[in-house]
Amino acid sequence: GTSIYDSSLVFGNVKVGENTWIGPFTILDGTGKLKIGSFCSISTGVQIYTHDTVKWAISAGKINYEYAPVKIGDRCFIGPNVVISKGVTIGECCIIGANSFVNKDIPSYSIAFGIPAKVTGKVIIDKKGNIKFRYYKK
Repeated sequence: GTSIYDSSLVFGNVKVGENTWIGPFTILDGTGKLKIGSFCSISTGVQIYTHDTVKWAISAGKINYEYAPVKIGDRCFIGPNVVISKGVTIGECCIIGANSFVNKDIPSYSIAFGIPAKVTGKVIIDKKGNIKFRYYKK
């Protein structure tokens, strides 16, 4: 039940759970290991990186690339054009808003967005399976 558009780029060790939708024009970099859970929606233009070349470039190639795994839990919605950097874990049942840059871990049942992404609310699922979103006051 998992699907991925043919315009997506997939590199390295990428594992995706069941019934996950990966939209068009996405980049899934698994060179440092990437795991995406089941029942996730990875929207158009999302870029997920498990490595960076910052220190390599600044050091004129004297320092190696840096790698760190990324994990996205089950039942997450990652909005359009989100960028997720190496070493990040996003818990289960999270919503990441469009155009966000995620460079820190996001706890389960969180709503987060921004540059950098910050937790701004909570996903609440009651015993009957009803879903509500609670946003924190500023």
